[in-house]
Amino acid sequence: MANSSSDIVRGQGPNYSLSNVAALNFPVLISVPHSGREYPPELLANLNVSASHLIRLEDRYADRLAASAIASGFPSIIARKPRAWVDLNRGRTEIDPDMVAGMDPAQTPHISKKVRGGLGILPRRLHGAGNLWREKWTHQHVIGRIEQDHEPYHVMVAQLLDQIRSIHGRALLLDLHSMPSLLDENGRKIGFVLGDRFGRSCESRYVELAAVHLRMHGHHVQTNHPYSGGYILERHGKPGSNVHAFQLEVDRSLYLDQNMREPIAATRSIAELIRNCCVMLAEQLSGRDQLEAAE
Repeated sequence: MANSSSDIVRGQGPNYSLSNVAALNFPVLISVPHSGREYPPELLANLNVSASHLIRLEDRYADRLAASAIASGFPSIIARKPRAWVDLNRGRTEIDPDMVAGMDPAQTPHISKKVRGGLGILPRRLHGAGNLWREKWTHQHVIGRIEQDHEPYHVMVAQLLDQIRSIHGRALLLDLHSMPSLLDENGRKIGFVLGDRFGRSCESRYVELAAVHLRMHGHHVQTNHPYSGGYILERHGKPGSNVHAFQLEVDRSLYLDQNMREPIAATRSIAELIRNCCVMLAEQLSGRDQLEAAE
């Protein structure tokens, strides 16, 4: 077994934690699907590489970016188990047959580019590291992860959005991620990328409001390029039913140290920026001119 890193936390239990879901005082639900840091022992036991490589799969400490909004009362669902265990932003059919013992590739005839690259619902490989696992997983084990960890997360998101819509008339899912530093075609650093599946998962006014808010604070913002959103938006964004969803990607260099491992002081200001964005979105969704977040 490869040596585990001090950054890796061994964990068991539910795949998510919830905040502020009893009252649902705001029409915005924050989802953080890729920040989980509780690694099941059986995952670490099957590693073919150093455990430190798994951190590259994380949206490292993206949950900290939601902290200010959560403290102000916004409901949230945050993954506890890591993306290396199950990728909540992939569909349940996006299984890489090369990592499942005895699985016939004919069972998954339409394999996406991401799955072929090793980043399916269960990641198989990473660029520069190679295959992550010593032994293939059994099909029963893979289905177990999907049924016990992937599906319950999405069922809870759907239930919360439905409850929020019942209370407020509309609901919006803010799916929070982080991204490596990127430059646009003019060599300008991109601070945030907003994705709404090119308008299919969210009414444009909400994405435009968020983009304007971020730009007003000096950040370069792009929409749907290079990230337009994945399975989470596809499954939960239903603008025609007053349930909207968009993805917010944050440049990791805005809140992590040079090694992209630990949060820096600026994490708090980025979290406050996102909290203020949530307040503005809640105002727009509720149709009220003034909406004060609870202290």
